[in-house]
Amino acid sequence: MRKNQLASILFAVLLALIIIPILFPFIWMLMSSFKTQVDIISWTPRFIFHPVMQNYARVFVEQNFLQYMKNSVIVSVVSVFFSLVLGLPAAYSIARYKQKKLSIFILVARLMPGISFLMPWYIVFSRLHLMDSYIALILSHMLIALPLVVWVMSPYFDSVPRELEEASMVDGLTQQRAFLKILLPLSGPGIVTATTLSFIFSWNNFMFSQVLSQQKTRTLPIAVYNFLSYVEVDWGAVMAAAVTIMAPAIILTMFFQKYVVKGLTMGAVKG
Repeated sequence: MRKNQLASILFAVLLALIIIPILFPFIWMLMSSFKTQVDIISWTPRFIFHPVMQNYARVFVEQNFLQYMKNSVIVSVVSVFFSLVLGLPAAYSIARYKQKKLSIFILVARLMPGISFLMPWYIVFSRLHLMDSYIALILSHMLIALPLVVWVMSPYFDSVPRELEEASMVDGLTQQRAFLKILLPLSGPGIVTATTLSFIFSWNNFMFSQVLSQQKTRTLPIAVYNFLSYVEVDWGAVMAAAVTIMAPAIILTMFFQKYVVKGLTMGAVKG
């Protein structure tokens, strides 16, 4: 009995040691978004304070934050959609026909730092007069989302028994219709996983938007710059903007958490 209690206490302590360092920055950021500038920069950290809403008022009233949010939604949703349209058939082809060279090429593209694509993208989009356009941002974000979709879904399709597909083709379905009607429904958790991770990476992307967008298509991560100046940093507004940016990704992750875990684990087991 005592051993079980001791084990439970040790587990709780270890869990706290892991969770607290992870959650503390977010909790501090959330608290700071309701503090005045004086409370934030106070030498002694203030955990008890009078909350104010002026930081969020500056974010949504004084700045064009809703336009930035609209841009982020358009770029993230469209880039993830086309990444799924192209990535799911590619992942199926790699899994069924063992196209190792193609998978290695996609892996290399995924592992390459995004900054290595910036100069070519900038030159191409400048020549095509596509700077500060949704097309430029969507294509650049697909560099992140498309390889991710392929690498999440390839082992998942490989884990689906080939006999199910062959049985449906015996019943009269073509290979394309078997892919749409049999494999995709069975791969639901994997698709949710790939969609969630791709959306989060696209939503939080800063580098491509910094170089390829201007006033018209700026996304949320770039909007934080509006609260930085040479004179001072409006930390309250920065924290409020950061909370606003992180909220959709956190909500999406919490909502699809069980599907993401299921998708990642099921794709690792064949058969």
